[in-house]
Amino acid sequence: MAKNKTTSTEVSVREFIDSYVDNDQKKADSLRLMELMQEWSGFEPRMWGPTIIGFGRYHYKYASGHEGDAPILGFSPRKAEFSLYILSPTDESKKLLDELGKFKMGKACIYIKKLSDINLSILHKLCLESITYIRENHGTE
Repeated sequence: MAKNKTTSTEVSVREFIDSYVDNDQKKADSLRLMELMQEWSGFEPRMWGPTIIGFGRYHYKYASGHEGDAPILGFSPRKAEFSLYILSPTDESKKLLDELGKFKMGKACIYIKKLSDINLSILHKLCLESITYIRENHGTE
């Protein structure tokens, strides 16, 4: 079985943002997302792999046998856009997406250009829905 690439690291989140994010608006949005996700999740930010800022931890196991740990909430300030790792497969999450604002969907994440493109109260609700789903289906640490 292949080793997971995305694991928790000891790299400083603030140092990562300062060195990786080269756009002032993206840096400000990164710091704001970090603050919000920490408040909403109750967990300190940690680096997961080289570019994901995650909050909390849960263990997953797929029917295929693949298993590992992942952050409960997370984001990555990628060069082109933010990747938000907050989605749960619930009917409520699907409804909330209609009100989120300007975004694109990926297989496992939501892509946004900047925080001002989305409704932060809806983002908050999506994050809480994701936390609830993970706690009910996977447990958390």
